[in-house]
Amino acid sequence: MKYIRSILAVFCFFIFGIGAVILNFLLFPFIKNNKELCSDIIHNTWRFFVNLMMFLKLFRLDVKNLEKIENKVIVSTHPSFIDIVILIALIPRSTCFVKKELAHNPILKNLVTSIFITNEVELDELKSESKKMLDRGFNVIIFPSGIRHRRDEFPKIRKGASLVALNAGKNIVPVKMFSDRDFLFINQPFYAVSDRCVNFEIEQMREINIADFIGESEIITKQRLTHKIEEELYGL
Repeated sequence: MKYIRSILAVFCFFIFGIGAVILNFLLFPFIKNNKELCSDIIHNTWRFFVNLMMFLKLFRLDVKNLEKIENKVIVSTHPSFIDIVILIALIPRSTCFVKKELAHNPILKNLVTSIFITNEVELDELKSESKKMLDRGFNVIIFPSGIRHRRDEFPKIRKGASLVALNAGKNIVPVKMFSDRDFLFINQPFYAVSDRCVNFEIEQMREINIADFIGESEIITKQRLTHKIEEELYGL
């Protein structure tokens, strides 16, 4: 059974790769300046991919309280390599940070530079690019731990999400996301699947109003806001 599931996983990621190549070479070179259209296409194609994996029972989603999110900084836990695909499939008009190498990869360049934000730049540029996307009505998804982790692991929350939200003047929406077993975890190949269907639990937490944190010095505001993110994501 596990062997069959591994074959199904390889098939799904083959479809994902072929789709990315088609979008990158045949479509996005002509529309990449229309970020809204690019975002809608990525959202719908990734939604198809997620639904395909669910149909093949590689994983299932248990989604709670996920309301329509617009023009927010979304902070999420980071249980899997595929979590960003799931989140963008669920939440339209969303972008995230990507590594610089992907933006220079000829196979992905047009797709990546269409809506995604390169994270290996100076902080001021990162905040500026994030603000531009937020001002256009996009959500910016950030994994503030910076590392994949399990439910019982609590890596330090970095201050980047707080800085992006404060700079853009946008509220923060925490999303808790965990799986009941490892799936595309650290150093886990895409074909190394579980012998059972993986269950991803996704829950939208209370929106954090940044106006409640403004009024003190920038350092204190940043610290308090980061602590609040940690509290919502980890329940600490």
